[in-house]
Amino acid sequence: QVQLVESGGGLVQAGGSLRLSCAASGRIFSNYGMGWFRQAPGKEREFVASISGNSIITTYADSVKGRFTISRDNAKNTVYLQMNSLKVEDTAVYYCAGAPGTWARSRFEYAYWGQGTQVTVSS
Repeated sequence: QVQLVESGGGLVQAGGSLRLSCAASGRIFSNYGMGWFRQAPGKEREFVASISGNSIITTYADSVKGRFTISRDNAKNTVYLQMNSLKVEDTAVYYCAGAPGTWARSRFEYAYWGQGTQVTVSS
C-alpha cells in the first residue's frame, strides 16, 4: 500500500523557482523508481523527470533538462522536484508517481499516483 501526496505548488513569476515535494507512505518507497509528470489544460499528461531507487539514475524531458532537478530522500520517504528558470509553458498540474523496479518515462508504467499540485507561472 503506497500513498503519494504532492505539495509545494503555487504561483510564481517567469524566471523564478519552486520546489515540489512528494511524500510517500509505506516501507517500499525506497524500492520504487519515482517520477514527476505534468498536465496542462487541453494537453496529455507528460513525463517531466524520474529517478531510480538508489538515486544513481535520473532522466529528464528535453523541455526541462538543465532547469529542473529531481532528487529523493529515502529516509524521509520523499521525492523532490526543484524547478528553476520557470517558464509560462511550465504551467500545469504536477503529479508524483511511483513504480517498483523502474524509472520509466511512460506514465503507463506507474502503479501509484498522487493527486497533483498546481504550478502556475505568470509572464
